[in-house]
Amino acid sequence: DRCVFSSPELKDIQFIKSNYYNKLEVARFTSSLGKFVGYTEFGVKQANYWNSNPSFISGLKAQREAYCLTNVGIDY
Repeated sequence: DRCVFSSPELKDIQFIKSNYYNKLEVARFTSSLGKFVGYTEFGVKQANYWNSNPSFISGLKAQREAYCLTNVGIDY
């Protein structure tokens, strides 16, 4: 999990959750898109599964504020 900051304002903060298998990124959640994107055949299947669970996706969207906003003073 990581945050990308372009300014200390919440609207400019992006939360990214990457999933790896054998050092290869297979899927990524980006708060700007609000969904998972798969980069391999396995990753696409996993992304479709995770995107079909609205409570899981809304929890990840909330991580932008909970995880990134609390650390903006340290990282920015």
